[in-house]
Amino acid sequence: MTHLEKLQAIRSLMKEQNIDAYIIPSSDPHISEYLPDHYKCIEWTSGFTGSAGTLMITQEFAGLWTDSRYFVQAKEQLEGSGFELVKLKVQHAPEYVQWVSEHLPTGAKVAFDGNLASLLVANTIKNTLAPLGYSIDGHADLLGPNWENRPTLPVNPAYTLPVSTTGQSTVDKIAAIKAQLKSKRADAHLISSLDDLAWALNVRGTDVPCNPVVLGFAFISENETNLYITAGKLSEEAVAEFNSYGVTIKPYEEVYDKLKSLEKGTSILVDPKRTCFAVYDSIPEGVQIIEDMNPSTMLKAIKNEVEVSHTRNAMINDGVALTKFFKWVEENVASGELSEISIADYLAGLRSEQPGFKDISFGTIAGYKAHGALPHYSATLESNSLLEQNGLLLVDSGGQYENGTTDITRVISLGNITQAEKEDYTLVLKGTIEGSMAIFPKGTRGYQIDAITRRPMWQTLRNYGHGTGHGVGFFLNVHEGPHVFNGTATDIAIEPGMITSIEPGLYKEGEYGIRIENLVLSKELKSSQYGDFMDFETLTICYIATDLVEKSVLDKVHIDWLNQYNECVYNQLESKLTIEEKNWLREKTKAI
Repeated sequence: MTHLEKLQAIRSLMKEQNIDAYIIPSSDPHISEYLPDHYKCIEWTSGFTGSAGTLMITQEFAGLWTDSRYFVQAKEQLEGSGFELVKLKVQHAPEYVQWVSEHLPTGAKVAFDGNLASLLVANTIKNTLAPLGYSIDGHADLLGPNWENRPTLPVNPAYTLPVSTTGQSTVDKIAAIKAQLKSKRADAHLISSLDDLAWALNVRGTDVPCNPVVLGFAFISENETNLYITAGKLSEEAVAEFNSYGVTIKPYEEVYDKLKSLEKGTSILVDPKRTCFAVYDSIPEGVQIIEDMNPSTMLKAIKNEVEVSHTRNAMINDGVALTKFFKWVEENVASGELSEISIADYLAGLRSEQPGFKDISFGTIAGYKAHGALPHYSATLESNSLLEQNGLLLVDSGGQYENGTTDITRVISLGNITQAEKEDYTLVLKGTIEGSMAIFPKGTRGYQIDAITRRPMWQTLRNYGHGTGHGVGFFLNVHEGPHVFNGTATDIAIEPGMITSIEPGLYKEGEYGIRIENLVLSKELKSSQYGDFMDFETLTICYIATDLVEKSVLDKVHIDWLNQYNECVYNQLESKLTIEEKNWLREKTKAI
């Protein structure tokens, strides 16, 4: 079926069921960012492959709501699909709900599949539209009947991690969660989100590309802990290990029966952002539902000393792979045979040679020239550009290692760079340095670090449309909450032990893109009569190109930081490189 045919099939089912508007979020029953193929509903329906977006279908209109990271990509991928791009004014905002109220008459029926919508999204739809007289149906699957040869749910094996890797036992993590449940007066708790599940039970898998997670649910109460997972995914040894921790293994689909069996008068904590509406709707009337963030989310965000130590080692190994990669690109670009896809494959191969490597942490963004201006660009066979000896190359990539997760962006010159490119590069670098050097009082929020990082660009009337930083997991999701460095007033304080990216950028559509990203660890610094202060330790170990720097844009403090950082990179990596690689890196890290 073509996308137009799929759209028509959905509209036919809408007519049969008297549905006037059908909403398709980019999600799954675990409210994941990255999805198993079985749940790539937006891609199947419209052809759009971005990781954030929502489809809205009526008989007269079909639209994709997404943010500025995907405007160019969406415009290209939606061509001929029957869907139009609707540009979000605010990232992640449910602006399609307002569209319904403006375009459909009172009494219209709005539907969605509760397995794909978080409780937060479902409540937003219901609470906004129901008072205006709209009918809401949260249990409408209009894709399944038409999706021939739909990929099955993954059945890949899952495995446990030892305490020597995680720094905290499963028993202790469950106890920490139970302590928070007690403080919140909750009798039970359901974990739907896969990264929270993986952290709480020290379990990993390969059910989702680039994210070492396994499909499952966890139910925790004072008297029991159940892991709901597809039969056969755990070995007999792993099942016995879980049993020794007091964790009972049950079939994946039985989680709904467990919820339906909850007794009236009990209370259960669920995270409205990370629990799907279908799961929530399984909870009987008379059970008190406490809507709050998963306790594991904040516990997971604050890395322990073992996790931090492992991550530092992962960064060194990642830096070795990246050094070899950029040297190879520089020495082979003249062949005219390097392309965006081939260099991404080569980098993945270099990472795979490093100790503990499991997977890349997201699809590599290798954007040459104009493609670098697309923050979430993914090269296809149609768009794949050959590299030439001129212009800028942006590479945003990362690895999943048993001892940590990496995420790094670097921009290098392939030759004949313009003065404008150098000035923009240096401004972005200045922003990265400003954020990395920040000293701030305890209790500071991410939007304050975001503003500090943007200041050099704002001063020149420049800006970028994405956040400055996101949390990063420990051998887990490369995007990890609850903390972010962006312009929204998220009320999450920066705590010691959090790992976050700092990644300002500048993008000139049709010309080039620049982003320089490091991961940083937030740390306690010193106390004074004015309070407790914190700063960042830069964890990422990879040289920052200096041949693109326009020194007049930087102050001495920025130049000193850059020189010290590059010197540190050389000192950390040189013992793991060949003489030729070491000499090459020595040249790249010379002080300016």
